[in-house]
Amino acid sequence: MNDEADIPKVAPKRGYEVIHGYLKTLDSSPGVYRMLDDQSRVLYVGKARNLKARVSSYSRPSAQHSRRISRMISETASMMFLTTRTETEALLLEQNLIKQLKPKFNVLLRDDKSFPNILVTTEHDFPQIKKHRGAKSEKGAYYGPFASAGAVNRTLTQLQRVFLLRNCSDSMFDSRTRPCLLFQIRRCSGPCTGEISAEDYAESVRDAQRFLSGKSTEMQARLADQMMAASEAMEFERAAALRDRIRALTQVQSVQGINPQGVEEADVVALHMEHGQACVQVFFIRSGQNWGNRDFYPRVGDDVEEAEVLEAFLGQFYDTKEPPRLVLLSHEIESPDLMSEALSGKLGRKVEIAVPKRGEKAELVEGAARNARESLGRRMAETATQAKLLRGVAEAFGLDGPPQRIEVYDNSHIMGTNAVGGMIVAGPEGYMKNQYRKYNIRGEDLVPGDDFGMMKEVLTRRFTRLLKEDPERDKGLWPDLLLIDGGAGQVSAVWEIMQEYGVEDIPMVGVAKGIDRDHGKEEFHRIGERPFALQRNDPVLYFIQRLRDEAHRFAIGTHRAKRAKSQMANPLDEVPGVGAARKRALLQHFGSAKAVARANLADLKAVDGVSEALAERIYDFFHEKG
Repeated sequence: MNDEADIPKVAPKRGYEVIHGYLKTLDSSPGVYRMLDDQSRVLYVGKARNLKARVSSYSRPSAQHSRRISRMISETASMMFLTTRTETEALLLEQNLIKQLKPKFNVLLRDDKSFPNILVTTEHDFPQIKKHRGAKSEKGAYYGPFASAGAVNRTLTQLQRVFLLRNCSDSMFDSRTRPCLLFQIRRCSGPCTGEISAEDYAESVRDAQRFLSGKSTEMQARLADQMMAASEAMEFERAAALRDRIRALTQVQSVQGINPQGVEEADVVALHMEHGQACVQVFFIRSGQNWGNRDFYPRVGDDVEEAEVLEAFLGQFYDTKEPPRLVLLSHEIESPDLMSEALSGKLGRKVEIAVPKRGEKAELVEGAARNARESLGRRMAETATQAKLLRGVAEAFGLDGPPQRIEVYDNSHIMGTNAVGGMIVAGPEGYMKNQYRKYNIRGEDLVPGDDFGMMKEVLTRRFTRLLKEDPERDKGLWPDLLLIDGGAGQVSAVWEIMQEYGVEDIPMVGVAKGIDRDHGKEEFHRIGERPFALQRNDPVLYFIQRLRDEAHRFAIGTHRAKRAKSQMANPLDEVPGVGAARKRALLQHFGSAKAVARANLADLKAVDGVSEALAERIYDFFHEKG
């Protein structure tokens, strides 16, 4: 009698043989191919002008493949194909799939945040100037992108000094009865209370837009002429105000740094690679002005060429961003014409891709490359220090090896109100901010201020999602160590949750303030062990303190944002049929939302733009709520 255990298991086919089997069904169409392992996980996504020719190149053991490609081929158990009409469509689809699937053998752009713009609104008689991020759905003139929120904020601060434009919301503008502090410190011209005429304010708006459009030199000359004219007319106060605007304008230009003379609109993209790591530096040139720079660290292997890295970066970077008319590169890419065609189709006009060899453009690229080299050097030094600290954490807490993902949890609330939980993540490269998560505490049966209950809700939601999204723990989403802000009680509460979900193998440590709640006297709590402390000057202790403080900062920031939003919430926003215009009319008529709530039906009907039916709806809304 044969036993099933005696039947030898047949190893699944992988590698060249599997890939060769697909050649019979492929033709010469352009398209995208995916290589998958024996668990159907995507290993690699690639594009091809000719699918059959490209796949054939992977099916020959005699071909000279790099170590990375050879490894990828050896793990390939199956493939998937999508044909496209053109190679350009294949390029766009390839980059979209890479961002979505994050295959381990592709070059991957890990930081893909949107960039802020400056918006000058147009729907109000007195336009507002403000920072804007996201979809350009609000009517107005957009200027950007800027490299960071800090770059926008600095520019806005200087623009307010020069042009005195308002930055307050329309509702705040309409409710003012006297000028705010910004008027007193000469950061706003006070249009809300008639301190400036509509014509003069409109001229200031036009000046700000001229500056943002790159006409600062022309505007400075015009302001200088006006200052001289005012001085000759003995209007010394006006002349002094114009002098201050010219000085502020000069300061804005000096803050911007290098402003190229011959480049009106471009992104300068430079790459530096070293020891299997890469840094891409991007400088944003718009309207002949430098609007900041940003560094990126794509995931690469130690045998990837610069051309492949840069092409992958451009495809993923511009997948959700509007490209400029000119992209200046530090290295040639594999398919510049194809990339140019893809970006041109996205922008709706010609996008040129160039690798300058001389002149001002080459100097811009050289400067970006120097920044990339220095940024990568700093990051590699930080990574080495981080690796040493993680080894120290493993030793201090008895872990099997240095943790690759540490999750730290904290709660924030005021007497139980606006309660939020925060999770931060750290690993070998430092804080992984794109992995941070915030949790609005929803438990209706929680006693206000019940920290144990809040932590239980956060951890329950976290591990419920983990078990759903990554049950096999092979996507790098599971932590190697949990740090809990609290002592034995919090650790026991978390342990109960972990047991409930069957994930008792994840180490957890409670970080308690210790004696006198003093930094340096922290006690560490683990299940089944006595509390212990680290030496006061131990670098691991400082590292744990920084992690806990970062979690605390994140949780408090989230709580403050939620509280501010609830305080700014206007009950009129909840009334069906009351939009921005009618809300403004009601606030102008009654002075506040509270007064609207107290108003009788006859008074509501007397407001311009409020119909009898809407007046009844508003009245019923507030009086039904009691």
